[in-house]
Amino acid sequence: MRGESFAERVYGPDLTLALLARFNGDPTVSHFFLGGLEGVPALLVQSLKARYPQLAIAGAFSPPVGDVGDAPDASIVERVNASGASIVWVGLGSPKQDLWMNLYRPVLNAPLLIGIGAAFDFLSGTKSQAPKWMQKRGLEWLYRLYQEPRRLGKRYLVYNAKFAAAVINNRLRK
Repeated sequence: MRGESFAERVYGPDLTLALLARFNGDPTVSHFFLGGLEGVPALLVQSLKARYPQLAIAGAFSPPVGDVGDAPDASIVERVNASGASIVWVGLGSPKQDLWMNLYRPVLNAPLLIGIGAAFDFLSGTKSQAPKWMQKRGLEWLYRLYQEPRRLGKRYLVYNAKFAAAVINNRLRK
């Protein structure tokens, strides 16, 4: 929008793999994976340990499905803080993970929280990624909508359309 031609998409699974590869074998950086449906974090950890055998994993947890709430859940704060994690990877989807990180950031000891969307599902093997040609053309949303129409239909077809209309309206006013 501001003419920055070098700006590129930061894709959650690619970011995750790049950073985990960088920290594989570094015992001073430990990772906590928070998100996904029941069982997904365990599959994710299994997959990552096979790829990065020396990765320091502090923990993994699938929080209850539902709204973020108004106050941090003390049991989740205790679990994450007790793990001693350096990085908390949050895979709750957007905007839930963004709201979650905003709410929990002040009470967590980990210096870094990273929201990575559906990367838990992709990296654990529970869901497939869009083909590269779709990703490069900005069509991953269409692939994901096809996979999960009930869950993503309103987000992609209603909210994204409202957002695009607001951006266009804002640009026309200037």
